[in-house]
Amino acid sequence: MTVLAVLAVLGVLGVLGVLTAGPPGRTPTAAPAVAVAAAVSGRGAAAVPRGAAPEGARRAPDPGVPAVARTWPVGVRPAVLRGWEPPASPYGPGHRGVDLAAADGTPVRAVAAGRVSFAGPVAGRGVVSVELAGTGDPPLRTTYAPVAAVVEEGDVVAAGEVLGSVRPAGSHCAGCLHWGLLRGDVYLNPLSLLPPWLLDAGPSRLLPVLGVPLPGRAGVSPVRPAAPWRRPPP
Repeated sequence: MTVLAVLAVLGVLGVLGVLTAGPPGRTPTAAPAVAVAAAVSGRGAAAVPRGAAPEGARRAPDPGVPAVARTWPVGVRPAVLRGWEPPASPYGPGHRGVDLAAADGTPVRAVAAGRVSFAGPVAGRGVVSVELAGTGDPPLRTTYAPVAAVVEEGDVVAAGEVLGSVRPAGSHCAGCLHWGLLRGDVYLNPLSLLPPWLLDAGPSRLLPVLGVPLPGRAGVSPVRPAAPWRRPPP
């Protein structure tokens, strides 16, 4: 459509606005922008209510999540079997946490200091939740499942303290620990709790809290090259 045609359409809309303004003293209602766009393009458009999020919009991560973790939940850096997939709506599909590779019986540790807010079965699997100290109001809350708990509600735990062990019965994945993070009823990415030195995929080193060596990337320890073969002296 040419520029002259667009101006003509806008002029018609302006005239209609004047003709339908109503009795004197009444303020005419401005034509919605979507109506103008529809007239210019020749296609209909549905108006989005003011303040409503467009369909499919994802909730942005909380920028206020502090990197307070001092260890991974399984002690060493594991393979992440499934990552954080935020849902488009509160009840929409997604993955509200991360799945970490962990064999049956693996000790599960508190990633940071806090208070146990729940320890017990939920839908056939053991769950432990810990409210993290000094993380605001409402506080951040980490969840671990499936776990056979050795702690109880109200227990105060330190970073690295054992909460229980992995028990895969009733889990949605075999050989994994599901780790979640919430503030109130809003799910967040639990990996945002980890400082760079825990996410770093560099050489193995010791954790300052637990003294457990971290393996290499994706849970695989770096392989040292074999020494060259040399003929023994005669």
